Amino acid sequence: MELRVLGYFLAVAREQSMVRAAQSLHLSQPTLSTQLKALEEELGKQLLIRGSKGSRKITLTEEGMILRKRAEEILNLVQKTQQEISLSDQTIVGDVYIGTGETDAVRFIARAAKELYQTYPGIHYHISSGNADFVSEQLDKGLIDFGIVFGNVDHAKYHSIELPFKDLWGVLMRRDAPLAEKPVICPEDLWDKPLIISKQEDSKATLSGWLQKELSELEVVATYNLLFNASLLVEEGLGYAIGLDKIINTSGNSKLCFRPLSPQREAGMQIVWKKYQVFSKACEKFIEKLKEISL
Repeated sequence: MELRVLGYFLAVAREQSMVRAAQSLHLSQPTLSTQLKALEEELGKQLLIRGSKGSRKITLTEEGMILRKRAEEILNLVQKTQQEISLSDQTIVGDVYIGTGETDAVRFIARAAKELYQTYPGIHYHISSGNADFVSEQLDKGLIDFGIVFGNVDHAKYHSIELPFKDLWGVLMRRDAPLAEKPVICPEDLWDKPLIISKQEDSKATLSGWLQKELSELEVVATYNLLFNASLLVEEGLGYAIGLDKIINTSGNSKLCFRPLSPQREAGMQIVWKKYQVFSKACEKFIEKLKEISL
């Protein structure tokens, strides 16, 4: 597969039209169509479903959707590599890619970036948000340089710095909820309540240990990947969300409040990067600053 043809394929997937894609690529429609048919023949799979003369809308087959995802990752990685190499002998400028879940520890990243900005204003930061699986996948594929993760780290794969932060687990609820009157939330307080829980915590089964019950015994009405979405469900009165502190603003006129768990449960964090990774100069300066301010 040629990178150029992958770009053609993504243009058609984006435009959902051979005509519009050809125009955006400054190609003739027959040339574009020939290139994509050759790609399908190379892979031995149909990638595009070409509409009838009435609609002419292009849709992707299942294999086409897989290729679209991979092609975006491949071309992003190629672009990132080209930028790092072309800038390697110049003044320190470049991009630092960071993946993280929702955590107040992003402030640590912001502090390092702010201090570096005084000396290296040409370094730019790109933060992708997602759950732990997303961060690990992006890190392993080389699409991000650093990831913030909770809990234990696989030191056979990654280097790490322990962050001087611990997030506190608790319950996000409406201010008018019955449990809002309590200073802390105990397991038995939640046994008869509709719960909204982290999908990741559900898969690890660690939450059931604190709750002293299997999740199947409780009323779990929803799961979430990002707490912001869960907060909207809470605000509408669907249930109580178990999550981390300082992610959702509960001050001022907010309808929500946060109460910590008892016994207390904390989440330690580390910033990790792949072993044997060759960093750009921008990433080298960033990791140096992280180590400096974490002491």
